[in-house]
Amino acid sequence: MRAVSGFDDYELIDTSGGERLERWKDIILIRPDPQIIWNTERTNPLWRNAHARYHRSSSGGGSWERYKKVPDVWTVRYKDLQFNLKPMGFKHTGLFPEQAVNWDLMSDMIKKSGREVKVLNLFGYTGAATLACAAAGASVTHVDASKGMVAWAKDNAVASRLADKPIRWLVDDCKKFVLREIRRGNKYDGIVMDPPSYGRGPNGEVWKIEEQLWDLLGICNEILTDDPLFFLLNSYTTGLSPSVMQYMLSTVIGKGKNGTVVCDEIGLPVTDSGLVLPCGNTAAWLKSF
Repeated sequence: MRAVSGFDDYELIDTSGGERLERWKDIILIRPDPQIIWNTERTNPLWRNAHARYHRSSSGGGSWERYKKVPDVWTVRYKDLQFNLKPMGFKHTGLFPEQAVNWDLMSDMIKKSGREVKVLNLFGYTGAATLACAAAGASVTHVDASKGMVAWAKDNAVASRLADKPIRWLVDDCKKFVLREIRRGNKYDGIVMDPPSYGRGPNGEVWKIEEQLWDLLGICNEILTDDPLFFLLNSYTTGLSPSVMQYMLSTVIGKGKNGTVVCDEIGLPVTDSGLVLPCGNTAAWLKSF
């Protein structure tokens, strides 16, 4: 497992009873996490002194209970990147800190290449991967079906002082966009995607990962350059293991290319226990240098 380090503005303090105790800069939040099935003793006083806690509803969704004033928006920094956060309706804050290991991986690959690099970020969310690649010197195309998420990503670019970098911001259905890129003959040196388990495009297009991921990988392979740098596939979908993702990339992306396919879990170190909480899966085809 690859664990995040050096993210000073984020800390996973403790985990117990289906919940995380987290510090986002100076804001303490308690959020649900279905993987935390242990009930260790909650000795840390911050469990009783958090700013807010997210409660799931038995009918779906949930809501935040606020114990202290929480800003409408606040910022956290990772290295030279800065992100705007806010408590969202479905427990999220707009950032997945465990993905910092992948931001670093892509950034290192771009810098190591010593050439102009074009990156495509599909299901780009609030733009962390986009900004990491742009800061490393790549030109990036950022695609997400949500107008609100793309607007948030643009705000993060401003916060990170990257608004003047060559980034295309597109509100679009990811599969339809890739098919148009095939017809236009556009190619990319790197592709990163974090597809949801289920979602809808801007015109109501339905996405189900188990039914559509295989086809999406196949058409994405057609828009890779002849000498690509990387292809990263991230997933939080239960049942889609790192090994399954590795198998898919090896079958579709890895054939005939100068590189290797790797897979692993990514996680966050837990301060109080000294252990690492698994938070997601990544499979990646990486160019061999």
